[in-house]
Amino acid sequence: MYALIIDDSRAMRRILRQIVEPLGFHILEAGDGQEGLERLEQYHPDVELTLVDWNMPVMNGLEFVKAVRGDDQYQQMKIAMVTTETEPAQMARALMAGVDEFVMKPFTSQILIEKLKLIGVQCPDAA
Repeated sequence: MYALIIDDSRAMRRILRQIVEPLGFHILEAGDGQEGLERLEQYHPDVELTLVDWNMPVMNGLEFVKAVRGDDQYQQMKIAMVTTETEPAQMARALMAGVDEFVMKPFTSQILIEKLKLIGVQCPDAA
């Protein structure tokens, strides 16, 4: 099972990898939404979870979510937006576009794991 991490920050991708990989996921990475779509096309249907930032060049996280949720083959995939966007109107837009959960930066590994459990992501190796 794969998790796709999309963030333009290499450091943030590394942090997310260090939290999610021990949960049993193989990790795919992308630096923007367009690259994320390319990874999905390559690895679908094995991608079960996507962690996506909002603010990125080329294609932002909201555009990525809209593209993915507009394609029926990705309807079962869980999407968590990991972002600094905390304005309620922005959060509502993302939820309406199909985001399953929000993780606000900065966050702890425990917060991320709890959010994943809330949306039904199996975390068998989580303590």
